[in-house]
Amino acid sequence: MKGYCGKILMVDLTSSAFDEIAIPDDIYEHFLSGVGLGAYILYKYLPKGTDPLSPDNVLGFVSGLLTGTGSFMTGRWLAVCKSPLTGGFGDANCGGTFSPAIKQCGYDAIFFKGKAAKPVFLFIDNKGPRLIDALSLWGQDTVETEASIRSIVTSKKRLAIATIGPAGEHQSLIAGISNDGGRMAARSGVGAVMGSKNLKAVVLGGSKLIRTQDPDEIKEISQAYAKKVKSSNLPAITTGAILPILGKSMVATDKAIPIDGMMSTAIMKKWGTGFGNTMGMTMGDAPVKNWKGSIADFPYRKYHHMNPDLIQKHETQKYHCYSCIIGCGGVCDIKGVSKGRFSHTHKPEYETVAAFGSLLLNKDRDAIFLINELLNRGGMDSISAGNTIAFAMECYEKGWLSDEATGGLDLSWGNTAAIVTLVEQMIAAEGFGAVLQNGVKKASEILGLASAPLAMHAGGQEPGMHDPRLDPILGIHFSCDPTPGRHTIGAGSYYNYMRLWESVSWAPKVKLGEDKTEEYEANSNVGLKSMANACIKQVLDGSGGCFFAMLSGFNHFKLFDYLNAATGWNKTPNEYMTIGLRMQTLRQCFNVREGINPRDFKINKRLSGQPPLTEGPLKGKSFKMDEMMGIHYQFMGWDQKTGIPTRAALENLGFCDLEMEDISHG
Repeated sequence: MKGYCGKILMVDLTSSAFDEIAIPDDIYEHFLSGVGLGAYILYKYLPKGTDPLSPDNVLGFVSGLLTGTGSFMTGRWLAVCKSPLTGGFGDANCGGTFSPAIKQCGYDAIFFKGKAAKPVFLFIDNKGPRLIDALSLWGQDTVETEASIRSIVTSKKRLAIATIGPAGEHQSLIAGISNDGGRMAARSGVGAVMGSKNLKAVVLGGSKLIRTQDPDEIKEISQAYAKKVKSSNLPAITTGAILPILGKSMVATDKAIPIDGMMSTAIMKKWGTGFGNTMGMTMGDAPVKNWKGSIADFPYRKYHHMNPDLIQKHETQKYHCYSCIIGCGGVCDIKGVSKGRFSHTHKPEYETVAAFGSLLLNKDRDAIFLINELLNRGGMDSISAGNTIAFAMECYEKGWLSDEATGGLDLSWGNTAAIVTLVEQMIAAEGFGAVLQNGVKKASEILGLASAPLAMHAGGQEPGMHDPRLDPILGIHFSCDPTPGRHTIGAGSYYNYMRLWESVSWAPKVKLGEDKTEEYEANSNVGLKSMANACIKQVLDGSGGCFFAMLSGFNHFKLFDYLNAATGWNKTPNEYMTIGLRMQTLRQCFNVREGINPRDFKINKRLSGQPPLTEGPLKGKSFKMDEMMGIHYQFMGWDQKTGIPTRAALENLGFCDLEMEDISHG
């Protein structure tokens, strides 16, 4: 009764065999569940040097240790594998209803190896697992697949379904996995791995109980947190018109202002991530014109179309993920804007709006609704897709792409019709879209070395829609996380909201009025903050916790107390941070074992202000990425020059039964 099930299911698709594997308690104490358990299994069971798209790769669907325990904001699941996009550890995080369904089948995770002879889907209910023919589903989009499966499989309980679309079937390296009608575990190319295994879907209908050590304590923590969230609201008269003004004011000072994370919760309750659509423009956070432009290139007359109030006029209902009390999601009616092609879509997230708005100089909001649904149904990552199209547009601007090469497409900035066509081609792996379907790094390799400076990626993965020139600690995590390029790992702004210094003894306190420009230098405070970000994000992902709960602040979201109540471990916050460090170090060890030079994950120098922008809020901003990576490595206990975990660090962290001798320690 410790919140976790104590076992996983390993499915061999080649032989159609199922193996239940018991996981010892000490593995959970070392790595929690979620991403930590995923890293442990991949390191233990995946052969060194495996081709990511070969049958030997292992694909996992992992739930969180706190999922289903009665804790709030802990309904996230992850897909894990060796990434075909980066060649290293891959994981993609998603909400919805799939995470508790894994544990209700009696497992903390479900892993797949091998390859089915023909398309199949896995179905698990209380009677156990079985593989079912999915040949008739191959070619369907993610929404169609879910509907088809619900007509094939009868269940008293509503089924939780994770599936790939055509992008995954075509093994696009930027394909994701969908659940709940288009909610995407989008990053790392996890959909390509699923497609390479002829696995169309995972369908879960179990109803087993999830037990915890102290459910009454969990209930008490949840009630206290819910009360705070419920009372955190913006004034009723607040509209989206205030957001650009707020963004401008936030960059008007170089002095730090510690912020109560409940402010972010109030904003998320009202708009979801869409608040960043316009606020990010005046802050300099939103990327413009393949990261080389500024608000001067995409001024108010263009970006005001992305006001979240205008997007929410299409919203017909709000929704919450499992165990969520914030409710940032929504369903939008798009029958009119999609010209009858689709009836509705998930409310576009900020990442999608920026990737297909300012990044491409596209002001057509209606087209973004359509693109959002095309990508969700096709099963493709909007961040990677937008970055890749931006790369192609800059190549076209420079005259490196002819109309003949693009199949007649005019890739001028902001050409909405061409953007929509490219998205459709990329999903279908047709036309010029076939050149772009594997992301910006592969597209650059196809077009030639001269295009490399225009290819925005970190180790092969395209960056999230937040600019490191505004927040250099974000740049550290883009470059130093074992799954690079992701905006959800850490940033200086996130650290400010989390208030970890109130519970973690070594976390530096953010003081009112301190100089924010110090975050542009590789100093000890920056090293400690980036280390703290990395560690706590691993604890969060090992628990199934939501990123937006993290931003509400750990003075409100009592993650450490939740974990103790679920498990009975009675660990201190410092001890949980050590667990996070161990999880992150294991993921780094996986990459080193697979032959990756951690320094090769460094972001494109344009993203660190080399050269600096000459216009906009980030004019003149730059930092030395190599030095910033080194200070992060140092505080993580990894070699400062190479990023390889040191032998002393591995010994101090005690890596259980994992064989670490094949790593050339720094």
